Amino acid sequence: MYIKRYYSLWMTIRWSRKSLLYGLLYSAAIIVVYETTHIPFALPWQPISVIGIAVAFFLSFKNNSSYDRTWEARKIWGKIINDSRTFATAILTMPGPESSDEWKKRTIHRHLAWLLALKHTMRKGRTWEHNEPIEKLGFTPNFRKECQDGMEPEVSPYLSAEEFSQLKKYTNIPSQILKNQSREIERLYNSGQLSDYKHVRLHTLIGNLYDAQGMTERIKNFPFPRQYASTGLWIMYIFCALIPFGLLDIFEQSRSLHYWLTIPFSTVIIWLYFLVDRIGDYSENPFEGAYNDVPISSIARTIEIDLREMLDEENIPAPYPVENGFLL
Repeated sequence: MYIKRYYSLWMTIRWSRKSLLYGLLYSAAIIVVYETTHIPFALPWQPISVIGIAVAFFLSFKNNSSYDRTWEARKIWGKIINDSRTFATAILTMPGPESSDEWKKRTIHRHLAWLLALKHTMRKGRTWEHNEPIEKLGFTPNFRKECQDGMEPEVSPYLSAEEFSQLKKYTNIPSQILKNQSREIERLYNSGQLSDYKHVRLHTLIGNLYDAQGMTERIKNFPFPRQYASTGLWIMYIFCALIPFGLLDIFEQSRSLHYWLTIPFSTVIIWLYFLVDRIGDYSENPFEGAYNDVPISSIARTIEIDLREMLDEENIPAPYPVENGFLL
């Protein structure tokens, strides 16, 4: 996630430079053919504008829906922050005096293992996402290293070697970690160290974590409907292909400035439409590790710091760094 006040104009142009370049080359090709052949293939602007209205509706729907997915993802991970603090506090205060500090520490560490495993699960690529090679993430070297190292270096320190070894055989490791948490709470209840109310309350907190995991998996595993994204894209291609033809007659009144005006105006209009489409396209999948994703690595580190400070531990990790204006 970019956290400075604005993207610079150069960053915006660089991000969408292909659309700008292709729009320039296409517009220039049309005007060159028109000026050299003198074939009157200009089109009236009115029917082209009707197509532009349809494109605008599609882009508006796509961008609104994409923003909803991103904002919902951020709210879910905000809830994970709150539920994590609540769960850690409950583990530290609810069990009876017979429960050891070691058990409390082990249980909170297991929660951190769940959190970090969920983070890495959300970072796994899907076919509909922008799966850029890790080597291209040069603007965020710490995040690139996290992706290259994978889940094990972060999760294994919070679990016993035996438990982590057993977890590796499962497809959904976060779900299995929560199952182990439930078993630990059940064991504590059976040993008489939890009252009925506290037992139910702790299981309710586990249920809340399952709910949050399910909601974040829903966004990750269900793409923005492809029929909407695809139809809008093809209509936009048709519209942008017609733009230079519609501008030929508009600027033909000034023969000396004809191509000097048609080319830049066509280029800018084409670029703007593709830029708006690209914004929505990169907002659809808030966990893919792109520029404007929900910063789940930073959120997970914040929770990690809070819970380890509750345990009065030393060697607590530093907050996730801001790298070149990005927090991921």
